[in-house]
Amino acid sequence: MSSHNLDTLYRQVIMDHYKNPRNKGDLEEETLHVNMNNPTCGDRIQLQLKVEEEKIADARFVGEGCSISLSSASMMTEAVKGHTVEEALDMAQMFSQLMQGEEIDDTKYDLGDIEALQGVTKFPARIKCATLAWKAMEKGLVEEENRS
Repeated sequence: MSSHNLDTLYRQVIMDHYKNPRNKGDLEEETLHVNMNNPTCGDRIQLQLKVEEEKIADARFVGEGCSISLSSASMMTEAVKGHTVEEALDMAQMFSQLMQGEEIDDTKYDLGDIEALQGVTKFPARIKCATLAWKAMEKGLVEEENRS
């Protein structure tokens, strides 16, 4: 597939997650809450994670922001559900590498639509938008582990 067609496909995937976000809304039961914002772009997110027996049983988010930050939150919540805390943190590390333009082992986890965000690396100012939800997830999980 040519890079032009790939860019178009990736844009469509990002816009689909933006217009039809997965896991948007509040979790009913007691959860881990993390609030983060990106003042540069005005993105704000509240991430809610339900962790049971070292696994992410559910993940939701509410917030506002640009298409990249909200679609990334949608993709991230899809990707980490059902994974262990350790795997989710590993996925966050992989996503960070992807945003730095590094090659990643995409056979290790099913990253779903996340690779559609690769094009963001061409726009350094937008990388913070893409990584916001991931950083919120990392912060929440690490703080939770330190509390235990």
